[in-house]
Amino acid sequence: MKANDYRNMTSSDLEKELVELKSELFKLRFQLATNGLNNPMKIKSTKKDIARIKTILREKELKEEAE
Repeated sequence: MKANDYRNMTSSDLEKELVELKSELFKLRFQLATNGLNNPMKIKSTKKDIARIKTILREKELKEEAE
């Protein structure tokens, strides 16, 4: 997803998405270790999505503190 799509989501939805992405990353790493992963670039994109969500959650947190 794009960062703008994540920005339109609520904090609780972002946290749910973060949990899902972390479990997906675990599964991808497990598949990579057992030689069952067809597209290793999926790991990189999942990590970037996790970082995007964490960044947006932090931005929202700082915005709430400032208000």
